[in-house]
Amino acid sequence: MYKILKKCVVLITIAVLFVIPLGSEALARTEMKQSQTDAGAMVADFVLLRPLGFVALVTGFTCFVLSSPFSALGGNIHTAWDKMAVGPAQFTFARPLGVF
Repeated sequence: MYKILKKCVVLITIAVLFVIPLGSEALARTEMKQSQTDAGAMVADFVLLRPLGFVALVTGFTCFVLSSPFSALGGNIHTAWDKMAVGPAQFTFARPLGVF
């Protein structure tokens, strides 16, 4: 009884060890496909999303300045700065063109 169980465990382990590299190769191929950007996406990003990101940055910075006394009293001024100014700035200036 234990010999059969031991053989089954060994065979399942061997099968899993053979299958794991195949799955990682498939995952790598899908990552490579997703990293290629389309020219249309790049144009749409440059024409539409970058200006909207700049408007969001200016609006977020203005809201941060207006709400900073309350954020300082609440002890979350760094969180407010990250959400209102740094996030839109990274969206607008730090990400690659065409990557949403």
